[in-house]
Amino acid sequence: MAPMSDAPTDLAPRPVLDADRAARIAEACFGVRADEVVELSSERDRNFRLSVQDAPRYVLKVAGPEESRSLLEAQDAAMLHLAHRLKDLAVPVPRPSRDGGFIAEAEDSAGERRLVRLLTWLPGTPLAGTGHDRDDPALARSLGEAAGKVSRALADFHHAAFARDFRWDVAGAPAVVARYRDEVPETHRRELLDRWLGRLSTTFAMLPALPRGVVHDDANDRNVLVEHGRISGLIDFGDMVETVRVAEAAVAVAYALLDTRDPLAVAERVVAGFHARRPLSDAELAALFPLAMARLCLSVALAAHQQRLHPDNPYLTASEPDAWEALERLDAVSLPAVHRRLAAACGMPAPGTVATTSATADLLAARRRVLGPSLSVAYRHPLKIVLGRGTYLYDDEGRRFLDCVNNVAHVGHAHPRVVGAAARQMARLNTNTRYLHDTVVEYAERLTATLPEPLRVCYFVNSGSEANELALRLARTVTGRRDILVLDAAYHGNTGSLVEISPYKFDGPGGQGKPEHVHVAPLPDTFRGPHPRDGTDPGAWYAERLRQTIAAARARGREIAAFFAESLPGSAGQILPPPGFLRAAYAHAREAGAVVVADEVQVGFGRVGERFWGFELDEGAVPDIVTMGKPIGNGHPIGAVVTTREIADAFANGMEYFSTFGGNPVSAAVGLAVLDVIRDEGLQERALRVGGYLAERLRELAGTTPLIGDVRGAGLFLGVELVRDGDSREPATAAASAIVEAAKERGVLLSTEGPHHNVLKIKPPLVFGEREADRLVAALAAVAPHRDDQWTGPS
Repeated sequence: MAPMSDAPTDLAPRPVLDADRAARIAEACFGVRADEVVELSSERDRNFRLSVQDAPRYVLKVAGPEESRSLLEAQDAAMLHLAHRLKDLAVPVPRPSRDGGFIAEAEDSAGERRLVRLLTWLPGTPLAGTGHDRDDPALARSLGEAAGKVSRALADFHHAAFARDFRWDVAGAPAVVARYRDEVPETHRRELLDRWLGRLSTTFAMLPALPRGVVHDDANDRNVLVEHGRISGLIDFGDMVETVRVAEAAVAVAYALLDTRDPLAVAERVVAGFHARRPLSDAELAALFPLAMARLCLSVALAAHQQRLHPDNPYLTASEPDAWEALERLDAVSLPAVHRRLAAACGMPAPGTVATTSATADLLAARRRVLGPSLSVAYRHPLKIVLGRGTYLYDDEGRRFLDCVNNVAHVGHAHPRVVGAAARQMARLNTNTRYLHDTVVEYAERLTATLPEPLRVCYFVNSGSEANELALRLARTVTGRRDILVLDAAYHGNTGSLVEISPYKFDGPGGQGKPEHVHVAPLPDTFRGPHPRDGTDPGAWYAERLRQTIAAARARGREIAAFFAESLPGSAGQILPPPGFLRAAYAHAREAGAVVVADEVQVGFGRVGERFWGFELDEGAVPDIVTMGKPIGNGHPIGAVVTTREIADAFANGMEYFSTFGGNPVSAAVGLAVLDVIRDEGLQERALRVGGYLAERLRELAGTTPLIGDVRGAGLFLGVELVRDGDSREPATAAASAIVEAAKERGVLLSTEGPHHNVLKIKPPLVFGEREADRLVAALAAVAPHRDDQWTGPS
């Protein structure tokens, strides 16, 4: 066999014909008059589904110029061989032409002579079709069994035409990938291919010792058919080749793990099913998963090349996005560890030495040695997250988790435009604001343009806590006062002075209680608070209680410098203040001479959907200072304070304000990119649409269980409050904790919030869509108990 690097990889032009021409060929060559002709997707040839009234359907295949008669004869022979051997797995078979043979000749619309065949049509839907749960254990095992049956049936089948140099032969992947990796446009993806080829080099060195034979070589998710939850058929024999026999299992695994929550678990089931039908040797098992990944490397490299040559053929890149995702999410996986898992799944002896402790446990122990014990870790069994893409996170075993709580990755984890902006500017310059730079000025102009007048002056910092710390300093400087008014259960940051104005902290574990200079107004919680949302004007009622808090402070000689309020309190339990509350509360604070600070660290930048900023949901409410953090940089550490010219001028009392990193060119470039993505991808509008859809689905779920007491929020800032009893509204804290843990096991990441930790907080990246909303609701429906007393807490 010649080296794969000499194999042709460019596609010749496909035959030229339309459905009418295909119908005439079918009748002329095979005597089949079709009532309906529909073209099907393909790589090299042209395929048409023929429907005949009161008769079986067929597929007319018009071969491309690179497919010889001998190769088509070999494919026909293989199909007939398998049809005879396989009793519970359907394969297409050729129908004789008018001349008696299985291959006829006909002219296409360009006048070129083409080889044509007519194959039987198989029932079922492709695994890639909608409605199939790709993580279903039974379906994955069925796929493995189907591939194993084919491999066993082909063990004694040979044909000289299959001893060919072929671009899709996984044994030649290194040469083909190396040839076309430079046509992959993204640098990080080229580097990813290089890493995989390096990791797989040992496997390719051992291939000459593995058994060889003819393989179908294309059990991808578009070529395996499903009926009644099992694999019922296999189509498309155009990629058959003589190569290492384990390639049959490797190709099945490669495509089975695409777009799954737990790809290694799926791989285990496919391999176990294959092994049950066609036992694997130890050497084959060692090569299997690396060859599966090599197949995906082949897929993306060839897709990049072929897309450049044939941009009008979407079939050539059908699996490309999912293949890239799989290569990225499995980049950190240990190949020996996967080998051990597959061996265990097959009941074979575990190769090598199995570690007595997991890598995650070792890392957790190391973390506890070198990091402060006040740093918490999410979940009873912590996750080691190694990759983020869009609204998903991936752990070191390639498992995918739907991220429903990370409002920091506002426009999606690792958004390429944000990453690119940071990399380009970092490669050019990063310095401080004592030097002139266009980007920070442009960013300030763009940012203030999203806010109402007179909020037009920016200060840049590095986090939401720094932003609130600076806002505190601004307010105290311009008013000459020290006291602060906040809402109950509020959280404004992690610095010492901010913990002092955060009831969520000073009234919580380790807290020292309310300082004398802090005044706490009732939280405008219309579900758990003393005035319900269906009462008379709850906004005015809670604002009046705030006014009374101010009056009580002033009666004791305490004048208030600032009223700090999250526009939608998050740590307090995802609270949506009633209409009119903020507007009236701001007015009461100003009447007392206080500065109004809107803490938008959690909810700004379009998350609430209807408006860009949370405070804007209350018509006419305009603060004096707005603080920003978390989503502003999509994970890059940025914070900002925007205020009025009057306050900024009063703050300029001779003492310089300077932040070493605040407003640096890289941060400004990142901030601009985030604003661009929000605008260009319509993410504020998406938050409104998807948030409304999700809230409605959650309310439907609430109708099925008394555990859900309230669904509230705006856009993609939602809270689901759990209660033990609908009348008393006693917090269902144990159930909330258990649901979070159980949802994680189903690949959905949630967290709890609120003073009683009984509110499920939902604030995902804004690329979260209806599909993700459905998955979240399905997970909650599956794990939510009917009563809190069904849980005794996490076990």
